[in-house]
Amino acid sequence: MSIAGSLLNLLGLGAELAGFGLAIAFSPLHIALLLLLLLGPDPLRRGGWFVTAWLLTSALELAMMLSLGHGLVLPMEKGSLHRTGLDLLAAGALLALGLRELLSAGEEGEPPGWSRRLVSFGALPLLPLLGLSSLVQVVSPDDLFLYAKASGNLLAAGLDRSGEWLMGGFFSLSTALLLLLPLLALVLLGRERVIPGLEGGKSWLLRNADPVVGLVSLALAVYLGWQGIEGLRLG
Repeated sequence: MSIAGSLLNLLGLGAELAGFGLAIAFSPLHIALLLLLLLGPDPLRRGGWFVTAWLLTSALELAMMLSLGHGLVLPMEKGSLHRTGLDLLAAGALLALGLRELLSAGEEGEPPGWSRRLVSFGALPLLPLLGLSSLVQVVSPDDLFLYAKASGNLLAAGLDRSGEWLMGGFFSLSTALLLLLPLLALVLLGRERVIPGLEGGKSWLLRNADPVVGLVSLALAVYLGWQGIEGLRLG
């Protein structure tokens, strides 16, 4: 394959990984909790460790998926049974999640049920807070499908080990982008200047979390469903 072709394939892989990563990144619970931490006492330490724990958990989850794929020698080229099955399963799971979020969304301006426990969750000591945050991150079934899909794409790309870990690091970073932005804003601009934005962002998120998650999930379900149908046709 020519250098230009290899570069285009790498850019396409990066775009897909970024899309899956950003879908994982939009975790209303974690984003709202981070904003709460940044508005509370000792914001840089607690917020910084919170984002670090997310990044480490994300990287470890992807590493486990990649290790499992390498160990089982799963064929992940387009049209293969494993990849097509994963696409269709992920599409079904995300379709169910999207419909559930849209149908269960409260009246306009009404915050989701979990928001009432947010303050007590954010007041936990740092270690239990990080442990529970990572646990919620790991057990989210829709995110598990997205991690599996990202690892499948990396396996199918046929990269050498260094390239695989480089793209895997890019994916892990993209899953933390929506957490990194407010933290970096606090570091660069100072707490007093970003407080209104943090307050406004938290309020908007609590009002719109369910429908936005629903729409993002439906969009991904359509994309992965199309990928699965293409795989069935090729297979």
